Amino acid sequence: MELSAFELLTALFIIVLAAFVGFEVVSKVPTMLHTPLMSGANAVHGVIVVGAMLVAATAGGPIGIVLALLAVILGTINVVGGFVVTDRMLEMFKKRPGERG
Repeated sequence: MELSAFELLTALFIIVLAAFVGFEVVSKVPTMLHTPLMSGANAVHGVIVVGAMLVAATAGGPIGIVLALLAVILGTINVVGGFVVTDRMLEMFKKRPGERG
């Protein structure tokens, strides 16, 4: 199943629009809240990875397979990054040896 030119342009338009809206929403978040908000959002991104895998399983044609693989890879990077940032934030609240609490 190949994508028609209209379907491809529609999908590309949705991706560009989503990137623009995402940038605008994130740029309005205060700096103090950005790291905790984004680490949590990136961790929840695992749902999108599962969706990308389902799309990859039903993808037709080489373009669909490559785009689905790219979605899985980028989503996985986002999930791992979310957990790394969350772990770093939680380390700030741990007591160090010799510290009174």
